[in-house]
Amino acid sequence: MTASDSSLPISAYIRTLNEARMIGDVVRAALQIADEVVVVDSGSTDATREIAVEAGGKVIEQAWLGNGGQKRAGEEACRNDWLLDLDADEIVTPALAAEIRSLFAGGEPPFKIYRTMLALAPPVGAPWRDFGLQTRHKLYDRRTVRAPDHKAWDQFDIPAGVAVGRLSEPILHHAFTGAEQFMAKLNRNSSVRAEALPLKSKPYLALRILFGMPFYVAKKYFLQQYFRGGIYGLALAVMSGYGRWLRDVKMWERAAKEK
Repeated sequence: MTASDSSLPISAYIRTLNEARMIGDVVRAALQIADEVVVVDSGSTDATREIAVEAGGKVIEQAWLGNGGQKRAGEEACRNDWLLDLDADEIVTPALAAEIRSLFAGGEPPFKIYRTMLALAPPVGAPWRDFGLQTRHKLYDRRTVRAPDHKAWDQFDIPAGVAVGRLSEPILHHAFTGAEQFMAKLNRNSSVRAEALPLKSKPYLALRILFGMPFYVAKKYFLQQYFRGGIYGLALAVMSGYGRWLRDVKMWERAAKEK
């Protein structure tokens, strides 16, 4: 498969490591609008690369540079200045493709950065299209902003004075296959961030360990409306809160070792 006749001057890039589960679907969905899809692979041992190429993607091999650094490698490999940043479990829906196509109908879009929401597509039940959404800025012009060259953090800050547009249709995020994989991702992410983010003091971290867990869970359950997901929403709120709390514990360990 190649880019469609309705493709735009957009390059999509995707970081991968053993993502055979969904990479074909992600590449094909991106090709609804992008005239190239660059897959930045960091040493997959499954069929990720082969599936990506068969779906129409261009694969480059790049040893892991960190969350932000790997995105930088993806940006550099793209031929277009307009970029769509996708993870290997994020699907561009036909409705989102149509909305993005309308932005380019008259040439360059009016904004240089677009807010793009992530809607969780859990392994059970319907996608959470109107609650629990995560705010991202996935569609952007690299002449205006670049991914941060950071080991843990991969979300750029909006430059001062730059207005941001908003896409109403979300990207569908098939973030995990079940509780076991979800907990494994939380454990991995907490380790990376506890090691790479600025170190907090032990007393501060001790307070978070003692009292933070209920607040982390409540933020997910009430503020992000996970309660609308029923019993599964409660389970995910608790697991998410635990993952955030685990980062405090691991950073406390780091502080104790570096004393």
